[in-house]
Amino acid sequence: MADTRVRHAAMVNLDDVSKSYGGHAVVSHLSLACKRRHVTVLVGPSGCGKSTLLRMIVGLVPPDTGRVTIADEVLTAASAPRLRHGIGYVIQEGGLFPHLTAGENAALLPRFLKREPHWIASRLAELADLARLPRGVMDRYPRDLSGGQRQRVSIVRALMLDPPLLLLDEPLGALDPITRYELQEELKGIFTALGKTVVLVTHDMHEAAHFAGDIVLMRDGRIIQQGALADLLERPAEPFVRQFIRAQRAGLPVGDPT
Repeated sequence: MADTRVRHAAMVNLDDVSKSYGGHAVVSHLSLACKRRHVTVLVGPSGCGKSTLLRMIVGLVPPDTGRVTIADEVLTAASAPRLRHGIGYVIQEGGLFPHLTAGENAALLPRFLKREPHWIASRLAELADLARLPRGVMDRYPRDLSGGQRQRVSIVRALMLDPPLLLLDEPLGALDPITRYELQEELKGIFTALGKTVVLVTHDMHEAAHFAGDIVLMRDGRIIQQGALADLLERPAEPFVRQFIRAQRAGLPVGDPT
């Protein structure tokens, strides 16, 4: 179990969590604390368990063992619906409903919670400006938006209720390089300006280095190493860390993984 002082400093605590499908362990006895107002990036090869870990945090996948705690409250089937109101969740390609306009997609949860229409309209306008969405975009359908605009709308939707915790699962993976770079810069600015706790999943070490105060490198459902980029570059915990970094080395700012 995590140290008590670490637990109370964290927004998210995963204590000895495991998850298996068909006898195959996707996450195996993993413990992790994600600090408040801090960006934690889960990075690793495809199938290492990082997206499953994110789904555990948002309560979509229950762990087979261990427990998940959000803001010092244990996540259960009973508490999950309420705790999700304090979590913004962004998936790859946005996950927007095609039959709803961008604004209707973004306003789904506050409308479900019966927020006043004027509050919803004001919040949409505020967040559209923050996400650098041109006026009129919120009246258009997802099919009429670019990939970058769809992802910006999904970010607006995640921020509508001003949640303290943001979860992003490969949010930029499907974008072209120029749009991806622009959104990386904009997202980093949003994270800094709003002071959110962020857990972001990627397989790209460069993206992890761009966002993270804390990088968590995973393989086969376990944490191999956790720390700043310099720690992984200069003090790799095992040969896999060197191999993973070497495969993506071009453009990494410091150290020598060889």
